[in-house]
Amino acid sequence: MTGLFDRFGFLLPGVKDLVQILLVAAGLYYVLRALAQTRAMQVLAGILVLVVTFFAARLLQLDLLIYLMENLFNYGAIAALIVFQPELRSGLARLGQSRMLTFFNRLEESAVVEELVEAVDRLSRAKIGAIIAVERNIGLDEYAETGTRLQARVGADLVVSLFAPYGPLHDGAVLINGDTIIAAGVILPLTQFPVSDRTLGTRHRAAIGLSEETDALVIVVSEETSQVSIAHRGVLQRDVTLDQLRLALSGALPTVTPGTGAALARR
Repeated sequence: MTGLFDRFGFLLPGVKDLVQILLVAAGLYYVLRALAQTRAMQVLAGILVLVVTFFAARLLQLDLLIYLMENLFNYGAIAALIVFQPELRSGLARLGQSRMLTFFNRLEESAVVEELVEAVDRLSRAKIGAIIAVERNIGLDEYAETGTRLQARVGADLVVSLFAPYGPLHDGAVLINGDTIIAAGVILPLTQFPVSDRTLGTRHRAAIGLSEETDALVIVVSEETSQVSIAHRGVLQRDVTLDQLRLALSGALPTVTPGTGAALARR
């Protein structure tokens, strides 16, 4: 028994090996969890199908298929960087939002929240229609292409001015990433599901539509009723108070939850 242990003892992992295994496992878990929250997971599933096909071709000695797939995989790394560019950027950004760094970002986030709450309050009191999408884990870059690109710091005055009546960008949505307005005048997809409230206008349907495709928090101000609504994960909460809006923007509410007397539009 001792001789067998001496012969194969080198196969037993040491402390250094265990640390490396744990780090790699944690990295893979983080990457898979990030991809699971995006449409890139479908692309990853397609890549896995190609890998399985390649090994099946090797097993069956299908030379032509092997040749084609080997050439395809030669450019796989570059293709992956292009395909997963939004997810890679979003993942790197989330590294800076880890719990260890949350304390240092708290004051800045609080200032952005207050600017947005003030802007929504002013828009509501003036009965100016508006739709604001706040990016979370899933990037909104593809939607930003339909509007006008901006790189401006979030401010109540700027947000209100973007929705000024008869302005060139007032009909579209404003997209926000962190403390930056990334686009205005953006066209959002309308929900394709029936809604219970027939009085919902285009802005509300667009808010639900975007929240069905992404995890963005979408704020709507009605120009007819001055009501503030929030859409998240396909659910629309209407007649939201400023305190509820502040909590949602601060991340205190992981999902939109209906308040007393709130009217909900579901899929």
